[in-house]
Amino acid sequence: MAQGTNELHRVAVLSDVHGNVTAYEAVLDDIDRRGIRHVLNLGDVIGKGPRGSECVRLTREREIPTVRGNWDTFIARDAVQPWEHAQWVRDRLSDEELAWLAALPNVHELVLSGQPIRFFHASAVSEFHRVFAPTTEDEHRAFVAQTDFTGNGPVPTIVGYGDIHGAYLSVDYGITVFNAGSVGNALDGPGAPYVVLEGTLGAAAGAGATEGPGHVGISFVRVPYDVEAEVAVAERLGMPGADAYALELREQRYRGSAVVAT
Repeated sequence: MAQGTNELHRVAVLSDVHGNVTAYEAVLDDIDRRGIRHVLNLGDVIGKGPRGSECVRLTREREIPTVRGNWDTFIARDAVQPWEHAQWVRDRLSDEELAWLAALPNVHELVLSGQPIRFFHASAVSEFHRVFAPTTEDEHRAFVAQTDFTGNGPVPTIVGYGDIHGAYLSVDYGITVFNAGSVGNALDGPGAPYVVLEGTLGAAAGAGATEGPGHVGISFVRVPYDVEAEVAVAERLGMPGADAYALELREQRYRGSAVVAT
């Protein structure tokens, strides 16, 4: 689609698939049913769930632009992992898949209705720097900061991220921040959440030289999926930590281990 047209453009934004093929396929099927062709993935393709390789394959087959999450980084980076589950996840990825994960970019950027939008996994600092919902002006402005991690692209008016496994929307100080939640390991309710953005790709609708940014719609979708089928796969494959994984999927209750990263 050419930039600057007035045609409505929709972008599906998802995050934190975490090796949960059952949830990922349910979300991708829902996106397809809605006729949305533009999909973005905000990282943590692997980890927690049993089928990281399959999630990498699905992402690559569909050519989904993906930023690097914290699990993507440390699993790809470290040949020897500090706990059994992480080593199990890494051992089931090929060298080529590990290289793909390690090479994922820090950020992804696009323009909808004249508004620059930036996407990253966790924060403008790094994929490991966790940020929950902003409550102060400084916290809002930190999302749109230009850092070594983000580079010096256009200063965004909208930021989307993942990492915290809980979807939300916050609008203040002229800055819109949303979290896409976690497709494969949601801790804020049952189902697999994602976000749909709507606007004109590139410049604002009917853009003229004197017009300002246009409207970008942000809506949240939550897709049901077969949790028991996913748990059964983890158990059948002998995944370490399958019981804790089942607890999170069934009850959205974080296992709380000090050594398990979200």
